[in-house]
Amino acid sequence: MSLALPSLATPVSAAEQSLRGIRTNIVQSIRAFRVPDLQEAAKALGHHFLYANLATAQSKQDVLDLIGKQFMLNVTIGKNFDSLYDSLTDPVHKSGPQQGFIVVLEHIPANAKFDKEAREQLLDIFRDTVDYWGDRKVPFRCFYSFSVARAAHADSVHSTATTNMGAIEVLTENGEKMPTDKLLDISPQALRMSSPFNAGYWTTN
Repeated sequence: MSLALPSLATPVSAAEQSLRGIRTNIVQSIRAFRVPDLQEAAKALGHHFLYANLATAQSKQDVLDLIGKQFMLNVTIGKNFDSLYDSLTDPVHKSGPQQGFIVVLEHIPANAKFDKEAREQLLDIFRDTVDYWGDRKVPFRCFYSFSVARAAHADSVHSTATTNMGAIEVLTENGEKMPTDKLLDISPQALRMSSPFNAGYWTTN
């Protein structure tokens, strides 16, 4: 009679398992993912976890300053998105082999100072960054959400958020309907992190 040998396979967390259905190099809405789960998955995979909460940002410079501070980048981000791309690519690549990245941009602003064009420019920078690391066979997954915006109509400015039965309908400053799957609550309770982001420095052991 043969005895079954114990499995030597490393247990896979639920968060890590859920990422197996996501391309290794992608920019997408955070949707049903939870930030702590993504952080756990990054740890399990040996990837850098980069988190930025942009709920307090109003302008492009605010967004750049908050990303630079919360990502703890070694390269100073300037006043344009190109400098953000530069800081996430060559200097990091030259610092040593990288296992991968999981990035979260939470509560990207949606207001008059950071309009639809600015939001697309920001996401395009991360799409370019994804391509850069993809060319080098390094996983880079970026998840994002938008903050609830206030509508600005020609005759008045008012909030259009409605929470009847959990449904939210929000318009941006240009009357554009925001995709509700990309909206997250920005109440004080929602902004609390279960554990603060502690950046793993760019050099690997």
